[in-house]
Amino acid sequence: MASDSASTFLWGGRFSSGLNDLMMQFNESLSFDKCLCHADIRGSITFARALQKLNIITEDELNQITTGLKKVGEEWDNGTIVINPKSDEDIHTINERRLGEIIGTQVAGKLHTGRSRNEQVSVDMRLWARSQLEDISSTLKEALKVFTAKAKVTLPVLMPGYTHLQRAQPVRFSHWLLSHATFILGDLQRLSGVQERVASCPLGVGALAGNPFGIDRDFMAKDLGFPSAHPNSLAAVADRDFVVDILQWASLLMVHLSRLSEDLILFSTAEFGFVQVADAYSTGSSLMPQKKNPDSLELIRGKAGRVMGQSSGFLSSLKSLPTSYNKDLQESVEPLVDCLKTVSDCVKITTGVVATLDIRPEKMKAALTADMLATDVADYLVLKGVPFRETHHMAGSVVRKAEEQSCSISELSLDHLKEITPLFEADIKDVFDFERSVEKRTSKGGTSKACVLEQIDFIEAFAPSSHIQNYSNAVKHQQGINGFTEGLRVYDFASYAFDATWGNLLNPLTCGATLCVPSEAERKDGLAGSLQRLRPNLVQLTPSTASILTLVGSVGELLLERTIRRP
Repeated sequence: MASDSASTFLWGGRFSSGLNDLMMQFNESLSFDKCLCHADIRGSITFARALQKLNIITEDELNQITTGLKKVGEEWDNGTIVINPKSDEDIHTINERRLGEIIGTQVAGKLHTGRSRNEQVSVDMRLWARSQLEDISSTLKEALKVFTAKAKVTLPVLMPGYTHLQRAQPVRFSHWLLSHATFILGDLQRLSGVQERVASCPLGVGALAGNPFGIDRDFMAKDLGFPSAHPNSLAAVADRDFVVDILQWASLLMVHLSRLSEDLILFSTAEFGFVQVADAYSTGSSLMPQKKNPDSLELIRGKAGRVMGQSSGFLSSLKSLPTSYNKDLQESVEPLVDCLKTVSDCVKITTGVVATLDIRPEKMKAALTADMLATDVADYLVLKGVPFRETHHMAGSVVRKAEEQSCSISELSLDHLKEITPLFEADIKDVFDFERSVEKRTSKGGTSKACVLEQIDFIEAFAPSSHIQNYSNAVKHQQGINGFTEGLRVYDFASYAFDATWGNLLNPLTCGATLCVPSEAERKDGLAGSLQRLRPNLVQLTPSTASILTLVGSVGELLLERTIRRP
Protein backbone atom coordinates (compact mmCIF):
# COMPACT_ATOMS: atom_id res chain seq x y z
CA MET A 1 0.00 0.00 0.00
CA ALA A 2 1.27 3.49 -0.82
CA SER A 3 0.87 6.77 1.04
CA ASP A 4 -1.39 9.34 -0.61
CA SER A 5 1.20 11.85 -1.77
CA ALA A 6 4.92 12.44 -2.01
CA SER A 7 4.49 16.20 -1.57
CA THR A 8 5.19 16.04 2.16
CA PHE A 9 8.79 15.00 1.48
CA LEU A 10 11.59 17.47 0.74
CA TRP A 11 12.07 15.77 -2.62
CA GLY A 12 8.36 15.22 -3.39
CA GLY A 13 7.91 17.71 -6.25
CA ARG A 14 9.22 15.26 -8.84
CA PHE A 15 6.81 12.45 -7.85
CA SER A 16 3.13 11.93 -8.64
CA SER A 17 2.39 9.32 -5.98
CA GLY A 18 3.52 8.49 -2.48
CA LEU A 19 5.87 5.87 -1.12
CA ASN A 20 4.91 2.30 -0.39
CA ASP A 21 4.26 2.04 3.36
CA LEU A 22 6.97 -0.55 3.90
CA MET A 23 9.35 1.52 1.78
CA MET A 24 8.70 4.49 4.08
CA GLN A 25 9.82 2.43 7.06
CA PHE A 26 12.68 0.92 5.08
CA ASN A 27 13.91 4.35 3.97
CA GLU A 28 13.69 6.27 7.23
CA SER A 29 16.69 6.80 9.50
CA LEU A 30 15.20 9.03 12.20
CA SER A 31 14.86 6.07 14.54
CA PHE A 32 18.65 5.93 14.87
CA ASP A 33 19.97 9.29 13.65
CA LYS A 34 17.95 11.46 16.05
CA CYS A 35 21.00 11.48 18.32
CA LEU A 36 22.49 13.84 15.71
CA CYS A 37 19.81 16.46 16.49
CA HIS A 38 22.09 19.01 18.14
CA ALA A 39 24.92 18.46 15.65
CA ASP A 40 22.41 19.07 12.84
CA ILE A 41 21.21 22.27 14.50
CA ARG A 42 24.75 23.51 15.05
CA GLY A 43 25.67 22.86 11.42
CA SER A 44 22.52 24.66 10.24
CA ILE A 45 23.27 27.73 12.34
CA THR A 46 26.76 27.91 10.86
CA PHE A 47 25.37 27.48 7.34
CA ALA A 48 22.89 30.30 8.01
CA ARG A 49 25.75 32.56 9.10
CA ALA A 50 27.57 31.81 5.86
CA LEU A 51 24.40 32.58 3.85
CA GLN A 52 24.10 35.92 5.65
CA LYS A 53 27.69 36.77 4.70
CA LEU A 54 26.58 36.32 1.07
CA ASN A 55 23.48 38.50 1.68
CA ILE A 56 21.26 35.58 0.68
CA ILE A 57 19.51 36.06 4.01
CA THR A 58 19.34 39.25 6.05
CA GLU A 59 20.67 39.80 9.54
CA ASP A 60 17.10 39.67 10.85
CA GLU A 61 16.43 36.40 9.04
CA LEU A 62 19.65 34.95 10.47
CA ASN A 63 18.47 35.87 13.96
CA GLN A 64 15.07 34.27 13.32
CA ILE A 65 16.66 31.07 12.02
CA THR A 66 19.13 30.91 14.90
CA THR A 67 16.45 31.51 17.52
CA GLY A 68 14.12 29.01 15.88
CA LEU A 69 16.77 26.29 15.67
CA LYS A 70 17.67 26.78 19.33
CA LYS A 71 13.98 26.38 20.14
CA VAL A 72 13.99 23.08 18.20
CA GLY A 73 17.00 21.99 20.25
CA GLU A 74 15.15 22.76 23.47
CA GLU A 75 12.23 20.63 22.29
CA TRP A 76 14.61 17.71 21.70
CA ASP A 77 16.04 18.21 25.18
CA ASN A 78 12.71 18.34 27.01
CA GLY A 79 11.09 15.62 24.92
CA THR A 80 8.26 17.75 23.51
CA ILE A 81 9.17 17.48 19.83
CA VAL A 82 6.55 15.57 17.83
CA ILE A 83 7.59 13.27 14.99
CA ASN A 84 5.43 13.19 11.86
CA PRO A 85 6.01 9.74 10.31
CA LYS A 86 4.52 10.88 6.99
CA SER A 87 7.27 13.44 6.40
CA ASP A 88 10.08 13.10 8.93
CA GLU A 89 12.33 10.53 7.29
CA ASP A 90 15.54 11.69 9.00
CA ILE A 91 16.93 14.19 11.51
CA HIS A 92 17.35 16.87 8.84
CA THR A 93 13.73 16.82 7.72
CA ILE A 94 12.23 16.96 11.20
CA ASN A 95 14.46 19.85 12.22
CA GLU A 96 13.66 21.77 9.02
CA ARG A 97 9.92 21.07 9.32
CA ARG A 98 9.85 22.17 12.93
CA LEU A 99 11.85 25.32 12.15
CA GLY A 100 9.28 26.23 9.48
CA GLU A 101 6.46 25.75 11.96
CA ILE A 102 8.18 28.04 14.49
CA ILE A 103 9.37 30.93 12.27
CA GLY A 104 7.39 30.37 9.07
CA THR A 105 8.38 28.54 5.91
CA GLN A 106 9.17 31.75 4.00
CA VAL A 107 12.29 32.36 6.09
CA ALA A 108 13.00 28.76 7.09
CA GLY A 109 12.88 27.74 3.42
CA LYS A 110 15.95 29.85 2.69
CA LEU A 111 18.17 27.84 5.02
CA HIS A 112 18.67 25.00 2.57
CA THR A 113 19.89 27.30 -0.23
CA GLY A 114 22.68 25.48 -2.04
CA ARG A 115 22.83 22.82 0.66
CA SER A 116 22.32 19.07 0.28
CA ARG A 117 21.55 16.44 2.86
CA ASN A 118 24.57 14.63 1.43
CA GLU A 119 26.88 17.20 3.01
CA GLN A 120 24.58 17.77 5.96
CA VAL A 121 24.66 14.21 7.25
CA SER A 122 28.42 14.02 6.89
CA VAL A 123 29.04 17.15 8.93
CA ASP A 124 26.45 16.04 11.51
CA MET A 125 28.16 12.68 11.93
CA ARG A 126 31.58 14.29 12.26
CA LEU A 127 30.39 16.83 14.83
CA TRP A 128 28.61 14.15 16.85
CA ALA A 129 31.49 11.68 16.61
CA ARG A 130 34.00 14.34 17.61
CA SER A 131 32.03 15.07 20.77
CA GLN A 132 31.64 11.38 21.59
CA LEU A 133 35.33 10.70 21.06
CA GLU A 134 36.27 13.56 23.36
CA ASP A 135 34.08 12.02 26.05
CA ILE A 136 35.56 8.57 25.48
CA SER A 137 39.06 10.03 25.65
CA SER A 138 38.25 11.47 29.07
CA THR A 139 36.73 8.14 30.12
CA LEU A 140 39.88 6.27 29.08
CA LYS A 141 42.02 8.67 31.10
CA GLU A 142 39.83 8.07 34.13
CA ALA A 143 40.21 4.33 33.58
CA LEU A 144 44.00 4.66 33.53
CA LYS A 145 43.90 6.61 36.80
CA VAL A 146 41.91 3.79 38.40
CA PHE A 147 44.34 1.17 37.07
CA THR A 148 47.38 3.00 38.42
CA ALA A 149 45.70 3.67 41.77
CA LYS A 150 44.88 -0.03 42.13
CA ALA A 151 48.44 -0.92 41.07
CA LYS A 152 49.88 1.27 43.82
CA VAL A 153 47.86 -0.28 46.64
CA THR A 154 48.55 -3.83 45.44
CA LEU A 155 52.27 -3.35 44.85
CA PRO A 156 53.37 -5.96 47.45
CA VAL A 157 51.03 -8.64 46.06
CA LEU A 158 52.71 -11.45 44.12
CA MET A 159 50.92 -13.84 41.77
CA PRO A 160 51.77 -16.50 39.20
CA GLY A 161 52.46 -15.13 35.76
CA TYR A 162 51.14 -17.30 32.93
CA THR A 163 52.11 -18.28 29.41
CA HIS A 164 49.90 -20.73 27.49
CA LEU A 165 47.63 -20.51 30.58
CA GLN A 166 50.30 -22.48 32.46
CA ARG A 167 52.09 -21.12 35.52
CA ALA A 168 55.36 -19.59 34.35
CA GLN A 169 57.14 -17.10 36.65
CA PRO A 170 56.13 -15.00 39.64
CA VAL A 171 55.11 -11.42 38.91
CA ARG A 172 53.52 -8.59 40.85
CA PHE A 173 49.75 -8.34 40.55
CA SER A 174 50.27 -4.65 39.83
CA HIS A 175 52.55 -5.60 36.94
CA TRP A 176 49.81 -7.80 35.49
CA LEU A 177 47.27 -5.00 35.92
CA LEU A 178 49.55 -2.45 34.27
CA SER A 179 50.01 -4.77 31.29
CA HIS A 180 46.34 -4.19 30.53
CA ALA A 181 46.64 -0.48 31.31
CA THR A 182 49.46 -0.29 28.76
CA PHE A 183 47.16 -1.63 26.04
CA ILE A 184 44.52 0.93 27.02
CA LEU A 185 47.14 3.67 26.94
CA GLY A 186 47.94 2.60 23.38
CA ASP A 187 44.24 2.91 22.54
CA LEU A 188 44.19 6.41 24.01
CA GLN A 189 47.22 7.42 21.96
CA ARG A 190 45.74 6.00 18.75
CA LEU A 191 42.50 7.83 19.45
CA SER A 192 44.18 11.20 18.88
CA GLY A 193 44.97 10.16 15.31
CA VAL A 194 41.37 9.08 14.75
CA GLN A 195 40.14 12.42 16.09
CA GLU A 196 42.35 14.27 13.63
CA ARG A 197 40.91 12.35 10.69
CA VAL A 198 37.35 13.11 11.80
CA ALA A 199 38.15 16.83 11.81
CA SER A 200 37.67 17.69 8.12
CA CYS A 201 34.59 19.79 7.38
CA PRO A 202 32.40 18.81 4.39
CA LEU A 203 29.85 21.61 4.85
CA GLY A 204 29.35 23.68 1.71
CA VAL A 205 30.16 21.04 -0.91
CA GLY A 206 26.55 20.65 -2.07
CA ALA A 207 25.22 17.35 -3.36
CA LEU A 208 28.53 16.51 -5.08
CA ALA A 209 29.79 19.35 -7.31
CA GLY A 210 30.21 22.25 -4.89
CA ASN A 211 28.20 25.30 -3.87
CA PRO A 212 27.05 27.68 -6.66
CA PHE A 213 26.91 30.79 -4.47
CA GLY A 214 30.59 30.99 -3.50
CA ILE A 215 29.89 30.11 0.12
CA ASP A 216 32.87 30.52 2.45
CA ARG A 217 33.74 26.96 3.42
CA ASP A 218 36.80 27.98 5.41
CA PHE A 219 34.62 30.26 7.53
CA MET A 220 32.16 27.43 8.20
CA ALA A 221 34.93 24.99 9.08
CA LYS A 222 36.38 27.48 11.56
CA ASP A 223 32.95 28.31 12.98
CA LEU A 224 32.34 24.61 13.67
CA GLY A 225 35.76 24.12 15.22
CA PHE A 226 37.27 22.12 12.36
CA PRO A 227 40.89 22.84 11.40
CA SER A 228 40.07 22.79 7.68
CA ALA A 229 37.46 22.26 5.00
CA HIS A 230 37.36 18.94 3.16
CA PRO A 231 39.43 19.45 -0.02
CA ASN A 232 37.19 17.71 -2.61
CA SER A 233 33.41 17.97 -2.93
CA LEU A 234 32.93 14.57 -4.60
CA ALA A 235 35.02 12.87 -1.96
CA ALA A 236 33.43 14.84 0.86
CA VAL A 237 29.89 13.52 0.34
CA ALA A 238 31.15 9.94 -0.07
CA ASP A 239 33.82 10.02 2.64
CA ARG A 240 33.07 7.61 5.45
CA ASP A 241 36.71 6.71 6.03
CA PHE A 242 36.43 8.42 9.39
CA VAL A 243 33.68 5.95 10.32
CA VAL A 244 35.93 3.06 9.32
CA ASP A 245 38.75 4.58 11.39
CA ILE A 246 36.48 4.85 14.42
CA LEU A 247 35.06 1.34 14.06
CA GLN A 248 38.48 -0.22 13.61
CA TRP A 249 39.97 1.76 16.49
CA ALA A 250 37.01 0.72 18.64
CA SER A 251 37.45 -2.92 17.61
CA LEU A 252 41.01 -3.00 18.90
CA LEU A 253 40.02 -1.25 22.13
CA MET A 254 37.28 -3.84 22.62
CA VAL A 255 39.80 -6.64 22.00
CA HIS A 256 41.87 -5.24 24.86
CA LEU A 257 38.87 -4.88 27.18
CA SER A 258 37.77 -8.40 26.26
CA ARG A 259 41.18 -9.87 27.08
CA LEU A 260 41.17 -8.14 30.46
CA SER A 261 37.65 -9.43 31.04
CA GLU A 262 38.71 -12.98 30.19
CA ASP A 263 41.59 -12.81 32.69
CA LEU A 264 39.32 -11.51 35.43
CA ILE A 265 36.63 -14.08 34.68
CA LEU A 266 39.22 -16.84 35.11
CA PHE A 267 40.80 -15.25 38.17
CA SER A 268 37.39 -14.90 39.85
CA THR A 269 36.54 -18.61 39.56
CA ALA A 270 36.76 -20.82 42.64
CA GLU A 271 39.59 -22.69 40.91
CA PHE A 272 41.71 -19.52 40.96
CA GLY A 273 40.09 -17.33 43.60
CA PHE A 274 42.56 -14.48 43.01
CA VAL A 275 39.88 -11.78 42.81
CA GLN A 276 36.19 -11.31 43.42
CA VAL A 277 34.02 -9.02 41.32
CA ALA A 278 31.93 -6.65 43.42
CA ASP A 279 28.19 -7.25 43.81
CA ALA A 280 27.54 -4.04 41.88
CA TYR A 281 28.99 -5.66 38.76
CA SER A 282 27.74 -9.24 39.25
CA THR A 283 24.44 -11.06 38.92
CA GLY A 284 23.04 -14.34 40.20
CA SER A 285 21.17 -17.37 38.97
CA SER A 286 17.38 -17.73 38.88
CA LEU A 287 17.81 -21.39 39.84
CA MET A 288 21.07 -21.80 41.79
CA PRO A 289 21.12 -19.58 44.89
CA GLN A 290 24.88 -19.87 45.44
CA LYS A 291 25.88 -18.41 42.07
CA LYS A 292 27.65 -15.08 41.65
CA ASN A 293 28.29 -14.49 37.97
CA PRO A 294 30.70 -11.87 36.51
CA ASP A 295 28.12 -10.81 33.93
CA SER A 296 29.67 -7.36 33.51
CA LEU A 297 32.87 -8.92 32.20
CA GLU A 298 31.08 -11.53 30.12
CA LEU A 299 29.01 -8.83 28.44
CA ILE A 300 32.13 -6.84 27.61
CA ARG A 301 33.64 -9.97 26.11
CA GLY A 302 30.47 -10.53 24.07
CA LYS A 303 30.14 -6.92 22.96
CA ALA A 304 33.68 -7.03 21.58
CA GLY A 305 32.36 -9.35 18.87
CA ARG A 306 29.48 -6.98 18.22
CA VAL A 307 31.81 -4.01 17.61
CA MET A 308 34.18 -6.03 15.42
CA GLY A 309 31.18 -7.20 13.40
CA GLN A 310 30.11 -3.60 12.84
CA SER A 311 33.57 -2.77 11.53
CA SER A 312 33.80 -5.65 9.08
CA GLY A 313 30.16 -5.27 8.06
CA PHE A 314 30.46 -1.59 7.21
CA LEU A 315 33.65 -2.16 5.24
CA SER A 316 31.69 -4.67 3.17
CA SER A 317 29.04 -2.01 2.53
CA LEU A 318 31.67 0.40 1.21
CA LYS A 319 33.68 -1.90 -1.01
CA SER A 320 31.71 -1.62 -4.28
CA LEU A 321 30.22 1.86 -4.11
CA PRO A 322 30.61 4.09 -7.17
CA THR A 323 31.93 7.63 -6.83
CA SER A 324 30.03 10.20 -4.75
CA TYR A 325 27.00 9.75 -2.50
CA ASN A 326 24.87 6.60 -2.52
CA LYS A 327 22.05 5.66 -0.16
CA ASP A 328 24.16 2.73 1.05
CA LEU A 329 26.03 5.31 3.13
CA GLN A 330 22.98 5.61 5.39
CA GLU A 331 24.27 2.31 6.78
CA SER A 332 27.20 4.21 8.31
CA VAL A 333 25.12 5.96 10.95
CA GLU A 334 23.68 3.06 12.90
CA PRO A 335 26.94 1.13 13.46
CA LEU A 336 28.76 4.36 14.35
CA VAL A 337 26.15 5.38 16.92
CA ASP A 338 25.81 1.93 18.44
CA CYS A 339 29.57 1.33 18.45
CA LEU A 340 30.48 4.50 20.33
CA LYS A 341 27.74 3.98 22.91
CA THR A 342 28.89 0.38 23.39
CA VAL A 343 32.53 1.39 23.75
CA SER A 344 31.74 4.19 26.18
CA ASP A 345 29.64 1.88 28.35
CA CYS A 346 32.26 -0.87 28.28
CA VAL A 347 35.09 1.45 29.34
CA LYS A 348 32.98 2.79 32.21
CA ILE A 349 31.99 -0.71 33.34
CA THR A 350 35.62 -1.86 33.15
CA THR A 351 36.68 1.11 35.25
CA GLY A 352 34.05 0.31 37.85
CA VAL A 353 34.99 -3.37 37.97
CA VAL A 354 38.69 -2.60 38.51
CA ALA A 355 38.00 0.14 41.07
CA THR A 356 35.84 -2.18 43.21
CA LEU A 357 37.74 -5.42 42.58
CA ASP A 358 38.37 -7.44 45.74
CA ILE A 359 41.98 -8.68 45.61
CA ARG A 360 42.83 -11.95 47.39
CA PRO A 361 46.62 -11.85 48.06
CA GLU A 362 46.59 -15.05 50.13
CA LYS A 363 45.07 -17.00 47.23
CA MET A 364 47.69 -15.67 44.82
CA LYS A 365 50.47 -16.49 47.27
CA ALA A 366 49.16 -20.03 47.69
CA ALA A 367 49.29 -20.48 43.91
CA LEU A 368 53.01 -19.69 43.80
CA THR A 369 55.01 -22.91 43.55
CA ALA A 370 58.75 -23.50 43.64
CA ASP A 371 58.87 -24.93 40.12
CA MET A 372 58.10 -21.40 38.89
CA LEU A 373 61.65 -20.54 40.03
CA ALA A 374 63.29 -23.06 37.69
CA THR A 375 64.46 -20.21 35.47
CA ASP A 376 66.05 -18.60 38.53
CA VAL A 377 67.95 -21.86 39.08
CA ALA A 378 69.24 -21.63 35.51
CA ASP A 379 70.19 -17.99 36.08
CA TYR A 380 72.06 -18.99 39.26
CA LEU A 381 74.23 -21.34 37.21
CA VAL A 382 74.75 -18.69 34.52
CA LEU A 383 76.42 -16.56 37.19
CA LYS A 384 78.76 -19.50 37.76
CA GLY A 385 79.96 -19.09 34.17
CA VAL A 386 77.91 -21.82 32.48
CA PRO A 387 76.26 -20.99 29.11
CA PHE A 388 72.51 -20.52 29.47
CA ARG A 389 71.65 -23.36 27.08
CA GLU A 390 73.49 -25.75 29.41
CA THR A 391 72.00 -24.25 32.57
CA HIS A 392 68.52 -24.55 31.04
CA HIS A 393 69.11 -28.29 30.63
CA MET A 394 70.49 -28.55 34.17
CA ALA A 395 67.50 -26.71 35.63
CA GLY A 396 65.22 -29.08 33.73
CA SER A 397 67.07 -31.96 35.36
CA VAL A 398 66.40 -30.35 38.75
CA VAL A 399 62.67 -30.30 37.97
CA ARG A 400 62.77 -33.95 36.89
CA LYS A 401 64.73 -34.93 40.03
CA ALA A 402 62.10 -33.24 42.21
CA GLU A 403 59.34 -35.15 40.44
CA GLU A 404 61.22 -38.40 41.05
CA GLN A 405 61.57 -37.52 44.73
CA SER A 406 57.91 -36.39 44.97
CA CYS A 407 58.91 -33.00 46.32
CA SER A 408 59.30 -29.44 45.12
CA ILE A 409 62.60 -28.23 43.68
CA SER A 410 63.12 -26.09 46.78
CA GLU A 411 62.95 -29.23 48.96
CA LEU A 412 65.70 -31.11 47.14
CA SER A 413 68.78 -31.65 49.27
CA LEU A 414 72.10 -30.14 48.26
CA ASP A 415 73.38 -33.68 47.67
CA HIS A 416 70.62 -34.30 45.15
CA LEU A 417 71.42 -31.04 43.41
CA LYS A 418 75.14 -31.82 43.28
CA GLU A 419 74.31 -35.05 41.50
CA ILE A 420 73.22 -32.83 38.62
CA THR A 421 76.21 -30.45 38.81
CA PRO A 422 78.80 -29.75 41.52
CA LEU A 423 78.34 -26.03 40.85
CA PHE A 424 75.37 -25.96 43.22
CA GLU A 425 76.34 -24.54 46.61
CA ALA A 426 74.46 -23.92 49.84
CA ASP A 427 73.44 -20.47 48.62
CA ILE A 428 71.13 -22.09 46.07
CA LYS A 429 68.50 -21.98 48.81
CA ASP A 430 68.48 -18.18 48.46
CA VAL A 431 67.08 -18.62 44.96
CA PHE A 432 63.83 -20.10 46.27
CA ASP A 433 62.39 -16.76 47.33
CA PHE A 434 59.56 -15.31 45.25
CA GLU A 435 60.16 -11.72 46.35
CA ARG A 436 63.83 -12.05 45.46
CA SER A 437 62.87 -13.45 42.06
CA VAL A 438 60.62 -10.55 41.08
CA GLU A 439 63.11 -8.01 42.42
CA LYS A 440 65.76 -9.41 40.08
CA ARG A 441 63.64 -8.34 37.08
CA THR A 442 65.02 -4.81 37.00
CA SER A 443 65.18 -4.18 33.25
CA LYS A 444 62.83 -1.49 31.93
CA GLY A 445 59.24 -2.75 31.95
CA GLY A 446 60.04 -5.57 34.37
CA THR A 447 58.15 -6.78 37.42
CA SER A 448 60.46 -5.46 40.16
CA LYS A 449 58.98 -2.85 42.48
CA ALA A 450 61.09 -0.04 41.02
CA CYS A 451 60.12 -1.00 37.46
CA VAL A 452 56.43 -1.17 38.30
CA LEU A 453 56.58 2.26 39.93
CA GLU A 454 58.28 3.59 36.81
CA GLN A 455 55.46 2.14 34.69
CA ILE A 456 52.90 3.81 36.94
CA ASP A 457 54.68 7.15 36.50
CA PHE A 458 54.74 6.67 32.74
CA ILE A 459 51.01 5.97 32.50
CA GLU A 460 50.09 8.75 34.93
CA ALA A 461 52.00 11.21 32.76
CA PHE A 462 49.57 10.49 29.91
CA ALA A 463 46.32 10.10 31.82
CA PRO A 464 45.62 13.79 32.58
CA SER A 465 47.04 14.95 29.25
CA SER A 466 44.67 17.90 28.96
CA HIS A 467 47.40 19.84 30.77
CA ILE A 468 50.48 20.86 28.80
CA GLN A 469 52.80 20.05 31.72
CA ASN A 470 51.58 16.48 31.88
CA TYR A 471 51.91 16.20 28.12
CA SER A 472 55.46 17.47 28.46
CA ASN A 473 56.24 14.87 31.12
CA ALA A 474 54.90 12.12 28.88
CA VAL A 475 56.98 13.32 25.93
CA LYS A 476 60.12 13.43 28.05
CA HIS A 477 59.53 9.80 29.03
CA GLN A 478 59.96 9.00 25.34
CA GLN A 479 62.71 11.49 24.57
CA GLY A 480 65.04 8.78 23.32
CA ILE A 481 62.38 7.62 20.87
CA ASN A 482 61.47 11.12 19.70
CA GLY A 483 65.09 12.05 19.09
CA PHE A 484 64.38 15.70 19.94
CA THR A 485 67.09 17.33 22.06
CA GLU A 486 67.76 20.78 23.43
CA GLY A 487 69.25 23.07 20.79
CA LEU A 488 67.86 21.12 17.83
CA ARG A 489 66.19 23.25 15.13
CA VAL A 490 63.19 21.33 13.79
CA TYR A 491 61.66 22.42 10.48
CA ASP A 492 57.95 21.51 10.43
CA PHE A 493 56.11 21.40 7.12
CA ALA A 494 52.69 20.12 6.03
CA SER A 495 50.91 20.43 2.70
CA TYR A 496 47.62 21.08 4.48
CA ALA A 497 46.83 22.37 7.94
CA PHE A 498 44.86 19.23 8.78
CA ASP A 499 47.98 17.15 8.09
CA ALA A 500 49.84 18.56 11.11
CA THR A 501 49.15 17.38 14.66
CA TRP A 502 49.57 18.96 18.07
CA GLY A 503 52.22 16.33 18.66
CA ASN A 504 54.23 17.67 15.71
CA LEU A 505 54.26 21.06 17.39
CA LEU A 506 54.56 20.19 21.07
CA ASN A 507 56.99 17.27 20.99
CA PRO A 508 60.03 19.34 19.90
CA LEU A 509 59.13 22.25 22.17
CA THR A 510 58.74 20.16 25.30
CA CYS A 511 62.18 18.65 24.70
CA GLY A 512 63.83 22.06 24.41
CA ALA A 513 64.15 22.14 20.61
CA THR A 514 63.33 25.15 18.44
CA LEU A 515 60.38 24.77 16.07
CA CYS A 516 60.90 26.38 12.65
CA VAL A 517 57.77 26.98 10.57
CA PRO A 518 57.77 28.50 7.06
CA SER A 519 55.57 31.49 6.34
CA GLU A 520 52.43 31.08 4.25
CA ALA A 521 54.16 32.68 1.26
CA GLU A 522 57.18 30.40 1.62
CA ARG A 523 54.91 27.38 1.97
CA LYS A 524 53.23 28.16 -1.34
CA ASP A 525 56.18 29.44 -3.37
CA GLY A 526 58.90 26.99 -2.36
CA LEU A 527 60.95 25.84 0.57
CA ALA A 528 64.41 26.98 -0.46
CA GLY A 529 64.10 30.50 0.95
CA SER A 530 62.72 29.40 4.29
CA LEU A 531 65.36 26.68 4.66
CA GLN A 532 68.06 29.28 4.05
CA ARG A 533 66.43 31.70 6.51
CA LEU A 534 65.60 29.25 9.30
CA ARG A 535 68.71 27.01 8.99
CA PRO A 536 67.14 23.82 10.46
CA ASN A 537 69.10 20.66 11.18
CA LEU A 538 66.09 18.32 11.21
CA VAL A 539 63.03 18.31 8.95
CA GLN A 540 59.68 16.93 10.13
CA LEU A 541 57.35 16.15 7.23
CA THR A 542 53.77 14.92 7.19
CA PRO A 543 52.85 12.00 4.87
CA SER A 544 51.41 14.23 2.15
CA THR A 545 54.79 15.93 1.65
CA ALA A 546 56.79 12.73 1.17
CA SER A 547 56.97 13.40 -2.57
CA ILE A 548 59.12 16.49 -2.06
CA LEU A 549 61.92 14.73 -0.19
CA THR A 550 64.29 15.03 -3.15
CA LEU A 551 63.82 18.80 -3.16
CA VAL A 552 64.78 19.34 0.45
CA GLY A 553 68.28 20.58 1.17
CA SER A 554 69.64 22.90 3.81
CA VAL A 555 72.41 25.49 3.47
CA GLY A 556 74.62 23.33 1.33
CA GLU A 557 74.16 20.25 3.53
CA LEU A 558 71.90 17.47 2.27
CA LEU A 559 69.21 16.42 4.74
CA LEU A 560 69.56 12.64 4.66
CA GLU A 561 66.91 10.00 5.37
CA ARG A 562 68.04 9.71 8.98
CA THR A 563 67.49 13.43 9.55
CA ILE A 564 63.97 13.46 8.12
CA ARG A 565 61.09 12.49 10.39
CA ARG A 566 57.76 11.37 8.94
CA PRO A 567 55.00 11.23 11.62
